[in-house]
Amino acid sequence: MPISYTELSRDILEISGGDQRSFLQGLISQDIGKVTPERSVYSTLLTPQGKYLHDFIIMQEDDRLIFDCEKERSDDLAKRLSRFKLRADVSLMPRSDMQVFAVFGDGAIEKLDLAPGEGRTSRIGAVLLTVDPRHSALCCRLIGPAAEVQALLTERDIQLAGFDAYEQLRISLGVPDGSKDLEIEKSILLESNIDDLHGIDWEKGCYMGQELTARTKYRGLVKRGLFAFETTESVAKPGDPILSGEKVVGEVRSANGNLVLASVRIDAFKDHATPVSLEQAPLHPIKSSR
Repeated sequence: MPISYTELSRDILEISGGDQRSFLQGLISQDIGKVTPERSVYSTLLTPQGKYLHDFIIMQEDDRLIFDCEKERSDDLAKRLSRFKLRADVSLMPRSDMQVFAVFGDGAIEKLDLAPGEGRTSRIGAVLLTVDPRHSALCCRLIGPAAEVQALLTERDIQLAGFDAYEQLRISLGVPDGSKDLEIEKSILLESNIDDLHGIDWEKGCYMGQELTARTKYRGLVKRGLFAFETTESVAKPGDPILSGEKVVGEVRSANGNLVLASVRIDAFKDHATPVSLEQAPLHPIKSSR
């Protein structure tokens, strides 16, 4: 795949103040202590019952933390975090001056002079660059003023690609795209590939929703998963049922071209189970790269 880029529909939320890290540590599923100018992380915010609310990538810009989050739901994220501020020295501010770009393709990480490994981060001028902390095959995210990002991309001779190219890569890797693939206040992390994508720190202390997340892992209570499939035709759309024979065992969450990301019951893949399919076409599982 040639190296190319696309702009993503994301918002940036800045969190600053002397208590920013202690404030976040008790709320999110990843250890905020891992975030440095050289490392970014993927994390989530859950309900007290351990159900999905938001996911985001966290980077450090000087003495501030930068949340790369869903554009349509950034206000909701800010409001939910603000409820826990109390007297903490924490400020939350949208950063409309910053845009998010994805750079992907064979050799993209080296092209941008990033060290290999999920979350490895650097800065060129006002542009923050990171190897996607979820999956290195998604390559790089660039965050900064659009003009400066574009200048860097031009300097490195990286060409624009349609969003579908990035979307197909994301789906093929089994990476969810926020509430497009996860159900708000319903999905749990271990049924949504979040652990495989480095969104949970099992060694940190308590955080909101930690009890159910830990219980699900240690008691083996995972019943569903997000799986990538290839179809013979471009017929799937979000919400379509996934079938095993005549039994509904899941549903499509994302679809692009002949690729599908679907939430499916794990027992549908047990020995001698009927192969899963769409109503209109067969499904062929894409082997996980993890």
